[in-house]
Amino acid sequence: MTLAQDAMLLVIQWQAYNLARDSGMNIAEGAGQLAIIGLLQFLPLFILTPFSGLAADRFDRRVLGLVTIGIQFLCAAALTVFTMSESVELPILFAVSVALGVARGFAGPALSALSPNLVPKPLLPTAIALSSISWQVGRLVGPAIGAVLYAAEPALPYAVAAALFGVSAGALSLVGRVPQPAMRKDQRPIRAMIDGVRYVIQNKMVFSAITLDLFAVFLAGANALIPVFARDILQTDETGLALLASATPAGAILSGLWFSVRPLKTEVGPKMLWAVAAFGLATVVFGLSTSLPLSLAMLFVIGATDMFSVYVRQALIQLHTPDDKRGRVSSVSMLAISASNEGGDAFSGALAFLVGPAAAVVAGGAGAILTVALWARMFPVLRTTKSFDPPEDLLEGKDRTPALRRGI
Repeated sequence: MTLAQDAMLLVIQWQAYNLARDSGMNIAEGAGQLAIIGLLQFLPLFILTPFSGLAADRFDRRVLGLVTIGIQFLCAAALTVFTMSESVELPILFAVSVALGVARGFAGPALSALSPNLVPKPLLPTAIALSSISWQVGRLVGPAIGAVLYAAEPALPYAVAAALFGVSAGALSLVGRVPQPAMRKDQRPIRAMIDGVRYVIQNKMVFSAITLDLFAVFLAGANALIPVFARDILQTDETGLALLASATPAGAILSGLWFSVRPLKTEVGPKMLWAVAAFGLATVVFGLSTSLPLSLAMLFVIGATDMFSVYVRQALIQLHTPDDKRGRVSSVSMLAISASNEGGDAFSGALAFLVGPAAAVVAGGAGAILTVALWARMFPVLRTTKSFDPPEDLLEGKDRTPALRRGI
């Protein structure tokens, strides 16, 4: 599924930027169109995520995943038809971006909360690393395939994406029904959603890990401007575009493979902080670069350090959350991820419109470094967390809310 998603997203961004530039817009105005695409993907996620988290805790997570894959299949099929008939326009790309945002809003919490039900808790950190590797492989191969297929025939990447969504639906349908966590039947939906958000806020470990990623990646959104850098700064073609889009996932895959063989066991909090700081520094260098090899190297480092942070954050969140709240907590986490990714895309595009793409990326990387310094000071738990081990009362399935309110 990730393979299809990322192939589609890169081609949508590439088409949108080229349509804007070929219609007479300048570089800043073209970057603004990418900002609109990011915003249109983020808004549905922002609005629907609290409801999708509740849905993941109340309904069959596997069925929810199948429905969202079906929506994405229809989007890919529609873009195939529009591209073949040479009738793609910016409003069409904007509309599809909204539909993809809706689908991902429900898919994220359902599929994320499903994973811990399929593997034993002691193996969850390794399973997260392996799952992240497969996700990053999709991110690596997807953009590369999308760019190459687009160069051969513009409609081809969308047709291949539609086929891959079909394969994803078939694979997910093979997963047997998993037990749903018991929820209080007398609890109203709004109250249940509020309880999920309250748990995130009160659990300082979960809250600090989610918000660190939110602000750091939101500010340092270099990937959203890759079409701008490819065409107008590094002055490369679809081959260079594919290399740039694949460099970040390549670094992430290598990092994920390392953790699947050598799981992190000590000083997990401090190491996550250093990884995010390195992520920001590499973003600064990428923004200053006018060399394709140096830009590729920095994107590789960005991917490796981001994967380090994802690995630690996801393991901490999943292991520090009771199963009956995991769907709602996952929805909050997915909302933060969306805000940092799609919302960050919109922010980067808007900032590039105002100050230029290079300055926008440099400022974002510096902002990520500043975020690490602030979070290390405001949330000592990040500096003092030594391992992934959850509290004993959480392992026993007890409600930790009273303890959390006392700051424990």
